[in-house]
Amino acid sequence: MELDVDMLVSTVIYAGLGMLLMGIAFKLVTVLVPFSVRVEIEEDQNVALAVIVGSVFLGIAIIIAASIGG
Repeated sequence: MELDVDMLVSTVIYAGLGMLLMGIAFKLVTVLVPFSVRVEIEEDQNVALAVIVGSVFLGIAIIIAASIGG
């Protein structure tokens, strides 16, 4: 079994890009809302907000997967 270095490098780059975009998306959500996202989800058990944040993550993941797959 041969290791393809180009595929490994591109996988690492896309994984890093994906994590960076996820972090930016989460930061953008926390900046745009007029309340603390962490407090709402952790302490107040706001399931609707957790679903919205999860949906943002899934949307970014689908976009990254589509760009990798071509």
